[in-house]
Amino acid sequence: MSAARLRLPAFDPADAPERRGSTYPSPFRDRVAGRVKRRLGDVAGLTQFGVNLVTLPPGCESSMRHWHARQDEFVYVLEGVLSLVTDGGEQVLGAGMAAGFPAGKPDGHQLVNRSDRVATYLEVGTRTTGDEVDYSDIDMLVRLIDGVERYVRKDGTRY
Repeated sequence: MSAARLRLPAFDPADAPERRGSTYPSPFRDRVAGRVKRRLGDVAGLTQFGVNLVTLPPGCESSMRHWHARQDEFVYVLEGVLSLVTDGGEQVLGAGMAAGFPAGKPDGHQLVNRSDRVATYLEVGTRTTGDEVDYSDIDMLVRLIDGVERYVRKDGTRY
């Protein structure tokens, strides 16, 4: 069947809108500028968990190294080679490999494309309200301020 004939709940991920880069404040935004996310979970109308199809060009990072207080995360590499960076060091993940990050476990993680080819992976996470994010290697946190998630420095001042 042609993708043009698909009707929800089925869809072609290539038809999901692209979201490039990040809302990170400068200078962190530049490190993920080439990242492309397609929010597949939103297209499907999912409310309990999110699913993103993420593409990282060579030299790009998925995020700053971070961990979530209330949200689980899971990644599954579809193509290419990525370096998984955690508190325990660095590991190489290729197509068919996965990693999971339980909520509340303070082990900052990120994926980095150190190869010369594009890498693509699925990112799955819970949509728990009131989540907070700690960034392990930089002076940044995500905190709920007046009901809105905000980037702040570790002393609480806003970016």
